[in-house]
Amino acid sequence: MKPVTVSIDVPQTPEQVYGFLDVMAHHERFTDHYLADWRYSGPGRGIGSCATVTAALGGTKTHVTIEVVEADPPRRVVERNVSAAGRRLARGTYTIESLRTGGSHVSFTYAWARAPLADCLLAPVVRATMRRANRTVMRRLAIELDRHVSTAGS
Repeated sequence: MKPVTVSIDVPQTPEQVYGFLDVMAHHERFTDHYLADWRYSGPGRGIGSCATVTAALGGTKTHVTIEVVEADPPRRVVERNVSAAGRRLARGTYTIESLRTGGSHVSFTYAWARAPLADCLLAPVVRATMRRANRTVMRRLAIELDRHVSTAGS
């Protein structure tokens, strides 16, 4: 299946964005509209940080394991996602770029490496559902970044 990419521009620097995204527990704050029951393992940040969650999308629920497998501060965080009892394998990649006017352009790409037959047969619907959910993720990320940076600065 073709990957899905969503993005947003935020006023925070790439270092601030990366610092926030690097902490696995922060992800719950902007994804809890469809990812619930967060359980953490491994280090709190960086490669090896891991969470197991319950994803509720498109009328179905599944357990997902999310693990950070690559990090390139302050430009990129790559997560491996395993779900559907191992039948779905994907990568979620956050890419952070400086904007000439200040702030950062943050994009998130969800790319399937393996998907259950039902996902493949319904690929346009699955991709649209993921795109919609992840657009909400980006809007909520911007709000949480603003809260985090303003709290950290006080």
